[in-house]
Amino acid sequence: MSTKIAISGLRVAFSKNEILKGITIDVHRNTITGFMGPSGSGKTTLISVINRMIDFEENAHIDGEVHIDGHNILDGGQNTVELRRRVGTVFAVPIPLPRSIYENIAYGPRLRGIGDRIMLHYIVEDSLKKAFLWDEVKDRLSMSALKLSGGQQQRLCLARTLALKPEIILLDEPCSGLDPISTAKIEDALSELKKDFTIILVSNNTKQIARITDFSAFFYLGELIEYDTTERLFTKPSVKKTEDYIQGKFG
Repeated sequence: MSTKIAISGLRVAFSKNEILKGITIDVHRNTITGFMGPSGSGKTTLISVINRMIDFEENAHIDGEVHIDGHNILDGGQNTVELRRRVGTVFAVPIPLPRSIYENIAYGPRLRGIGDRIMLHYIVEDSLKKAFLWDEVKDRLSMSALKLSGGQQQRLCLARTLALKPEIILLDEPCSGLDPISTAKIEDALSELKKDFTIILVSNNTKQIARITDFSAFFYLGELIEYDTTERLFTKPSVKKTEDYIQGKFG
């Protein structure tokens, strides 16, 4: 199993407040890797380094290396616009554009210079199918995306990310406000998408991590406590703190 993302000795601090304390972890290609841990563990900060959204934070100090396909994305010469195309992100709260369903998907490809109507329609349909949303919206693509339910909006945001043809998909608590049916549809979509993408799922829902991830990492107060296959970590954790968190004794 090959490594897609290799993180080595990563430290992140805001002024004197150290958020990540020397994280070293390899994320494998075409897998779903779960990042879990209580609030304040540094999970969101870690993915903000991978997509370089941390660049927009003030007073952030970063040490260490993050390699994607062998290239250190923290090098000064990194094209961050291209990086964020390769590393798509879906956030906890869906934020569809105040446009039609179709335009939400087509907007990104148009910005990249794709103007052919047939190609755009293919991208829209393909992206919505991969996000398990096509059958629900195919007859109303001209409807405002703001009229979709919360779960549909989240899948639309996933489809919008897929339309840009990323290699990696980061999801930060994508199901936190969704009902069980919407959550199941997103989980089904992710299980299919790992065939073509490397996926990192940040979630405080340990049951969700156990259900759909291949590898799991447990973070606590900025440290990586344990990392293993999901099956082993949930059935035979090596660290007592991991076991306590999984059993809901804190968090």
